[in-house]
Amino acid sequence: MSPSILHRVSYRELALRSLDKLPPFSPVLNHLIASLADDDVSFARLADVIERDTVLSGNILRLVNSALYGRRGTISSVRAAVSILGINKLRNYLLGLSVSRMWAKVATPPGWSTARFNDHSVSVAILSDLLVQKTKVDFPEGAFVAGLLHDLGRMMIAIALPKEFVMIQNEHRETGQPLEYCEHKLLDVTHSELSSAALTRWNLPVLIQKAVLYHHRSAIDPTVGAQGPLTLSAVVETANSLANEAKHGITDTDEELAEPTAEALKRIGRVDLEEGLMAQFEAELQAVRSQL
Repeated sequence: MSPSILHRVSYRELALRSLDKLPPFSPVLNHLIASLADDDVSFARLADVIERDTVLSGNILRLVNSALYGRRGTISSVRAAVSILGINKLRNYLLGLSVSRMWAKVATPPGWSTARFNDHSVSVAILSDLLVQKTKVDFPEGAFVAGLLHDLGRMMIAIALPKEFVMIQNEHRETGQPLEYCEHKLLDVTHSELSSAALTRWNLPVLIQKAVLYHHRSAIDPTVGAQGPLTLSAVVETANSLANEAKHGITDTDEELAEPTAEALKRIGRVDLEEGLMAQFEAELQAVRSQL
């Protein structure tokens, strides 16, 4: 095996080892991830798990009493909040909070902005969830977490290979070449592949793994669903473009090279959503931000 191939193999392995540097999942996060593969999640069980975490309990109550939900009376119990929000909305909100707080504890190199990474991840998650509410796609309940974790591989590269990370970002900015092209050229692996590998290790549902793997190349996603030709990867790719166009990118280059909103929505055949979608997104993002 040539030295160059040995180097490239080690790049992938080094990036994957960065997963060992992430904080352990909290009991709540473990339960939420496990519930994605459970078709029979109960309100009572979810409420029990949340009530054991006083910080998250407070977050949930503040959210359900916020202007976003416009309720007249005050909700003071987690169980009432669960019944109002519904399991999917509540799970998404808790996943966003738990994962964002976990990322904030990770030691990252200069040049990496965890704040922007969190903002982008939550933005794509919210947009993915909004889009599946307006389209037909298999496993819509997986859209939020797919959006939330789609760019995990970028952080893995930054942690494990900080010099190479800077080289990739510089080439991406200076040439305008797609980020995955620049990553593969240097590392022989892309952030999408690394993200998907992480989700495989964490035993997330296969459709979420595929959505993350193909979130820059949804046109070649081989997944065929019962709901039609639209894939979860196309939803996440669209949401990613919308977030970057709305100035919620991880880097300035991401935002500068973003495709226009109307072009992004053509991918899922819903250009008609352009007007109201982003206002709804910003309202939901603000609600999550207020708890971080």
